[in-house]
Amino acid sequence: MSAQQTRGRAPVQMVTMVVSLVFVLVGLLGFVPGITTDFDSMTFAGHHSDARLLGVFEVSVLHNLVHLLFGIVGFLMVRTVSGAVTYLIIGGAIYFVLWLYGLIIDLDSAANFVPVNDADNWLHLALAIGMIGLGALFARKRSAAH
Repeated sequence: MSAQQTRGRAPVQMVTMVVSLVFVLVGLLGFVPGITTDFDSMTFAGHHSDARLLGVFEVSVLHNLVHLLFGIVGFLMVRTVSGAVTYLIIGGAIYFVLWLYGLIIDLDSAANFVPVNDADNWLHLALAIGMIGLGALFARKRSAAH
């Protein structure tokens, strides 16, 4: 993207682009041996995968695809200010639900189909707080400007 293209974007659109890029990168890096430890044990889904992004966050093919999709959706929604705000707030709400889900399920059961571990769960909470907070902040700034 050129400097000319970024000048016409609102700050919330720029933030949403960065968030979306991070999700795409995380999704791609989940498929890179070395960055993902025990890569050869990665399964399509389920908690039987020992593959861990950065040696910490449990991943599977499905988990990586979800990150990629989440980033792509962000890039689609960033075209408008309201879309960018909506992406941050709804995306944060989804991550809050994922955090709750990860807390209540037995991580060693079939319910852990994505899969997640404790590190994923707490990252999901941080993402929820960060995304909802940013979305609310930019929504407030937007309504105050009108």
